[in-house]
Amino acid sequence: MSELTKISDLLEEVHNYIPKDQEDLEQFRIKFLSKKGILNDLFAEFKQVSGEERKVLGQQINQIKDVSTSKVNEYKALFARETHSKQLNDISRPGEFAELGSRHPISLVRREIIEIFYKLGFSISEGPEIEDDWHVFSALNFPPEHPARDMQDTFFIEKNPDILLRTHTSSVQVRAMQNLAPPLRLIMPGRVFRNEAISARAHCIFHQVEGLFVDKNVSFADLKQTLLFFAREMFGKEAKIRLRPSFFPFTEPSAEVDVSCNICNGSGCNVCKHTGWLEILGCGMVHPNVLENCNIDSTIYTGYAFGMGIERITMLKYEVKDLRLYFENDLRFLGQFKSVV
Repeated sequence: MSELTKISDLLEEVHNYIPKDQEDLEQFRIKFLSKKGILNDLFAEFKQVSGEERKVLGQQINQIKDVSTSKVNEYKALFARETHSKQLNDISRPGEFAELGSRHPISLVRREIIEIFYKLGFSISEGPEIEDDWHVFSALNFPPEHPARDMQDTFFIEKNPDILLRTHTSSVQVRAMQNLAPPLRLIMPGRVFRNEAISARAHCIFHQVEGLFVDKNVSFADLKQTLLFFAREMFGKEAKIRLRPSFFPFTEPSAEVDVSCNICNGSGCNVCKHTGWLEILGCGMVHPNVLENCNIDSTIYTGYAFGMGIERITMLKYEVKDLRLYFENDLRFLGQFKSVV
C-alpha cells in the first residue's frame, strides 16, 4: 500500500468517525493526536519523502490533523453539555444551599406603618432631603431665634444659612399644602438629618413618618382616634395610648403620645422605666399660622399633624436597645429578620 493510499484511508476514517461516548472519544484522541499516535508517525515518515509526492502528502496529513482535532473538540463539548444536563435533572442529587437575604428592619416597619395609614385613606407624599429655610423652619412657624436654626442642631450646606439638610419631613407637609388644595390626607416617610452625637439612643441620620390631615371641621378627637387605630394595628389590639400636653411651633394644641408598654403589658419594666408607658410620637392641630403661610384659609379649614421616628417604633417592636445597630449593616443582626421577609 502506497503512502498516499494509506493517508487517504486514514482521512476517510477520521471523517466518518462518530464516538459512542467520552471513553471512545478519548481512545480516538490517543490513536491520532497523542505523542505516540498515528499523526506523530506520519510526520516522522513525511521527513523522508521527496519530490512532488511530498506536497500532496503534507496537505493530507495536515487535513487529518485538522479534522481529528475538530472532531475531538466538538464531541468533547457535546458530551460535557449532556453530562451537565443530566446532573441538572437528577432529582437524587443533594440540593445546593442558597442563603436568602432579608429586608432591613427599618424597611419592614416603614412599610408596615404605610400600610396601616393606607387603610385610613392616607396617600404617600415625598420631597427633597436638601431643603431651604422656608420649608423647614419659617413656614412652620419657627421664630428666627429658635435653637433648631443653630448650626449645632442643623446641617447647613457650605455654611449657607438658607440651604440645609431637612431636620424633619414636615417640609414635605409645607410643599403639599402649597401645591394641593384641601382636603389633604397624606403621610410623609423619609430620611432626616440632625447634628447630634451618635449613641445608643440618638443618631445624626434617622427616618421619620409624618402625617397630615386638612379639611373642614377636623378636630382633636379625629387625631386621637387615628393614633389609637395606629397603635393597636402596630402593637396589638390591647394597646392603649395617652396624650400629654407639649409644645411644637407648628401645632396648637400639641401633645406627646405614649403607648402602653407591649413588653410588660403596662405593669412596669426596665424598657419603660417602670412607668408602663413608652413615648412614640408627637402630634397636634396644625397651627393657623402654618395654614396661612401655605395659602390655606384657617377660618375655613383645620387640620392635624403627627410625626414619629421609624427607628423608635422599630426599637419598641423588635426590642432593640441600640440605635446604632440599624446603620452598621452587621449580617449577624440583619439575619435575625429573615423570618419576616
